[in-house]
Amino acid sequence: MKVGIAYALPQRQAWFDIEVPDGATIKDAIERSGILKQFPEINLEQNKVGVFGKVSKLDAVLNAGDRVEIYRPIICDPKTVPRKAKAEGAASEAES
Repeated sequence: MKVGIAYALPQRQAWFDIEVPDGATIKDAIERSGILKQFPEINLEQNKVGVFGKVSKLDAVLNAGDRVEIYRPIICDPKTVPRKAKAEGAASEAES
């Protein structure tokens, strides 16, 4: 069956369409894709993975057509980003 593997960095994105046997897991598909050789910073013990935007475990069994996603770690608190953007917007308006 065919599945996709997706991984994205700010400056580079990768997409692989691969064939896996029925009963293949997320981990099987990632390893078969060769993406770990192209992106050695991926650590499956640390990076979260998912299927179609839903976080899953590495041993989850895939279905035909699934899109496996490898997520990068969050480097800032998502709650502070809107506040920071709002503060920066207010500061630039005050300068005008």
